[in-house]
Amino acid sequence: MTALTRILSTTAFKLAAIYLTSFTALSVFLFIFISQNTDDLMNKQVVQTVDAEIQGLAEQYAQNGINGLVVGVERRVRSPNSNLYLILDYSGNVITGNIAYLPEKVLSVSDGRIQFVSYTPLGFAETDQNKAKAIVRIFELPGNFKLLVGRDLEDQVHLKSLLGDALTLWLVGMVVLAGITWFFLNRRILKRIDNLSMSSRLIMEGDLAGRLDVTGNGDEFDRLASNLNVMLDRIEELMKGLKEVSDNIAHDLKTPLTRMRGRVEAALRQNLSENEGRECLEETLVETDELINTFNALLRIARVEAGSTGAELQSIKLGNIVKDVCELYEPVAEDDGVEFSVSLEDEPVIEGDRELLAQALANLIENALKYGRPTEENIKPTIKVVLSGNDEQAILSIEDNGAGIAAADRERVCNRFVRLDSSRHAPGSGLGLSLIKAVVTLHHGELQLTSAGTADDSESDKQSGLRARIVLPLNKGQRGEGEGNEAWDKARKKNATS
Repeated sequence: MTALTRILSTTAFKLAAIYLTSFTALSVFLFIFISQNTDDLMNKQVVQTVDAEIQGLAEQYAQNGINGLVVGVERRVRSPNSNLYLILDYSGNVITGNIAYLPEKVLSVSDGRIQFVSYTPLGFAETDQNKAKAIVRIFELPGNFKLLVGRDLEDQVHLKSLLGDALTLWLVGMVVLAGITWFFLNRRILKRIDNLSMSSRLIMEGDLAGRLDVTGNGDEFDRLASNLNVMLDRIEELMKGLKEVSDNIAHDLKTPLTRMRGRVEAALRQNLSENEGRECLEETLVETDELINTFNALLRIARVEAGSTGAELQSIKLGNIVKDVCELYEPVAEDDGVEFSVSLEDEPVIEGDRELLAQALANLIENALKYGRPTEENIKPTIKVVLSGNDEQAILSIEDNGAGIAAADRERVCNRFVRLDSSRHAPGSGLGLSLIKAVVTLHHGELQLTSAGTADDSESDKQSGLRARIVLPLNKGQRGEGEGNEAWDKARKKNATS
């Protein structure tokens, strides 16, 4: 009973039942429509044939009387056709004709009206099996003679029988096709759906590595499974990132919190002077600010990744942002003894948020100032900011001559709280590159970390500095913020010549 209920509740069974009911109703309607219209058309033709025969016999009767009428009917009876004739005398005796039996109530109506009757053909016994259908007209002639002219309807009855057989065969065929359709849907499509449901259930139970089956035939189920697998990959990546963030928060924030707690406990145990107490509070306040900044950075990264920063992408000149940010950091670099240079090879126009892009560039410059110093003391640290572009992209490059980042760590270093061993001596939380990557992703761009001493696409581990490249798509429709493509092309040719 449970299996039957499950079968009846399946979509395949419901679809098969709906299609079967719909086509059955349509088929019955078409059968009735065709049968009635065909029957009406054939009846009209039969009536016309009967009336034509009556017209011919009437002419013979007018010319030769009852004897001529009898001769004419006898001649027509000998001709092989479906016409029916009968002449009766005043006593009801048959004079001539090809009808063996006709009910008395039919013969009593002799006003020439169309009548549909059952009769027994000449030469057959009067039984129900020998009964046939006919359409007749009966006239009463002078001298109480009666003339019947009609036509057998065997062809029409046979046609109706054929249509009925065709309808029966069609309905049986539809039932068979509905069963085949149900079998196909149940065995193929619903099996795929069951597999998807089972895989989804396993994933919901905690198997995040599970994926939906893809058969490779490219149908809608494969496309659905592929899209869901991409979504599951993203969810698994986010869950792993959440776990790493949780671990990193517990690891990186435990130390300053423990240090703050120890400092407070020590201050409570000791009788500190006013200046010592104030110094302790100031140190605690500094570490508290660092913790707040870390959480603010986390919240900002989360908002940027979720696209809920309230940022409105507008058509902006990337060169203006680069100029403004670099003007702020040039004095800082000069005070630190860093050679700072800026090169604007192009003036690309992009769709972006000025504040977020400025924050990303500022983070990259700060990273270069903190970690981009040469390992050899006799080499002067340098930072180069280069803005270039092509027909499709704007490329912002920040390059230093420090120790760089190994190729194996370049992808990992963009995760939250990841700090390489060589940079742990410097202050920071390991969230700068995470924020930069989130901002670039929001702008449909790409963050590339390569070695400054090799080509952009090189994977060499040669440590000769780090080149961080932000690649952003151009706003083709508004190059030069309304200056037109001609002005843009002139500026590009001028820069290329120089």
